[in-house]
Amino acid sequence: MRKFFDMDNPFFRTLGKLADLMILNLLFILCSIPIVTIGASLTGMYYVTLKIAENEEGYIAKSFFKSFKQNFRQATVIWLIALVLGIVFGLDLYILSAAEGTLFDIVKMAITATLIIYLITLIYVFPTLARFYNTIRGTIRNAFLMSVANLPRTFLALVVTVGSVLVTFINGYTLVYGLLVWILAGFSLVAYANSFLIKKIFAKYSPQEPETDPDAWDASASPEGQLEEHSEKIQ
Repeated sequence: MRKFFDMDNPFFRTLGKLADLMILNLLFILCSIPIVTIGASLTGMYYVTLKIAENEEGYIAKSFFKSFKQNFRQATVIWLIALVLGIVFGLDLYILSAAEGTLFDIVKMAITATLIIYLITLIYVFPTLARFYNTIRGTIRNAFLMSVANLPRTFLALVVTVGSVLVTFINGYTLVYGLLVWILAGFSLVAYANSFLIKKIFAKYSPQEPETDPDAWDASASPEGQLEEHSEKIQ
């Protein structure tokens, strides 16, 4: 009985982690309200979930805002590029949805293939920005290269991300309860699940010694060491 009330037992550790993810989810939603800041919010969220996945938890809010501010400019530019491309892809598919003929089928297939590349790169780009220093071009390039070089994990991350959204819209009930889950912890849970998949990929490029300060995560090592020339950055 005494072990059950031990704060270090798996049950209480899980509750504590869930509480952290709920706080992180709230921070992400609040900081994403201006829309243009979604990129910085995603980067801050992945910075925290990657640390949690690697058992390097620090202060949730402190870590989130540290990454949010540090990566704000690059994250915002990348997000705006991704947003414009997403709108273009959506409009293209909508316009072509009623079109028939072999030529249109080929165009649809080409757009769908490009959309898949866009999605798998998008899954990696903000975690990459949160973890490593690079230029905007280098971050996008390395995100794409890592997604292609690790297709099994990329596929799982894609299923987790896209599947979570699609399940929400199955019917009216899933929409109501799904929105509740997203508001409580949905975004951070998806990021946390993806972080478990991505952390092993990052580890191949940046073996790290644990930091004494849990909020002073060293991001000087970079996948650019094997993918592209890089400069040092301490987060």
